[in-house]
Amino acid sequence: MKILAFSDLHHARRRAADLVAASRQADLVIGAGDFCNMREGLPEAMALLGGITAPMVVVPGNAESVDELTAAAHQNTTILHGSGTNINGLSLFGLGYGIPPTPFGAWSCDMTETRAAELLAPCTSADILILHSPPKGVADVTSTGQSVGSTAIHAAIERIQPKLAFCGHIHDSWGKTGQIGRCKVVNLGPTANWFEI
Repeated sequence: MKILAFSDLHHARRRAADLVAASRQADLVIGAGDFCNMREGLPEAMALLGGITAPMVVVPGNAESVDELTAAAHQNTTILHGSGTNINGLSLFGLGYGIPPTPFGAWSCDMTETRAAELLAPCTSADILILHSPPKGVADVTSTGQSVGSTAIHAAIERIQPKLAFCGHIHDSWGKTGQIGRCKVVNLGPTANWFEI
């Protein structure tokens, strides 16, 4: 299966157009959150992706709530947030939001490590984990050198050992990768990232 994956679109029209064009070669499209900015313009941001006809699986970022994303998503889109799905024999589990809570204020959709661990606990196996936040210590470094990823996500990846774990959220680590056991972790960013599985 040929997978196109991205994160942190943030309503960027040119990047959205590039993703729509690339998606014509994809069997599955994965979006790891932050489609809009500060909870504003989500329907318009999702409309920019309207030309994607392949099945799409997404998680909410900290810039949109799960309810807002559910209301704005197209009919060929599956939203995961503490839940899983199966696409043509491929098992996926997703969790969105900023974990641990961000310093961005009331608009940001954030979650504690404890709550994240609770939502990740039911997942016992998956081929791909789709996350907005990165795991602690992998692809999670800010421009000031701080490691700001999630300990709950790191523990879940260690336990589940998916083939791939996709994330975004930390813009300074876009394009960074790492390993947790057998699992390859990729901080995607808003460009076309291709995977075969």
